[in-house]
Amino acid sequence: MPPGSKNYMTPKGHRRMLDELRHLVSVERPELVNIVSWAAGNGDRSENGDYIYGKRRLREIDRRIRFLTKRLENAEVVDTTRKDTDQVFFGATVTFMRDGGDEETISIVGLDELDPTKGYVSWISPIARTLTKAREGDTVILQTPEGPQELDIIAVEYIELD
Repeated sequence: MPPGSKNYMTPKGHRRMLDELRHLVSVERPELVNIVSWAAGNGDRSENGDYIYGKRRLREIDRRIRFLTKRLENAEVVDTTRKDTDQVFFGATVTFMRDGGDEETISIVGLDELDPTKGYVSWISPIARTLTKAREGDTVILQTPEGPQELDIIAVEYIELD
């Protein structure tokens, strides 16, 4: 994430991270603590698989809890479903045509929400930065390793994402 910038998220992305954090804190971690406690009471810990695996998994869960907590503290939730504009900003679903005539649709989302299989790209990605502030009908130039590429913006929508 660029220094000094906020961690922009869609409401669904924020809810998904919050749900994961709550599940880790209230379900997974307490269950694992019970297992590790039980395994520790069985004697020799050096050859106790439940204890060794449990401690390792507990460290992983604690690391994930710290990560989620930090990301959520810096989160800026942006409700994009109420925007009524043809200009590209965070949360936009943009349909564009490349030089070769290939039509693509992407949605600009937060860093923690990106999913290339669904066409979700991060707001700091080169394509999102190129499209930002452009309008429906505009042509923008995307700098790629193969050289500049023209993108003709066909449609800009603000819809609720999965």
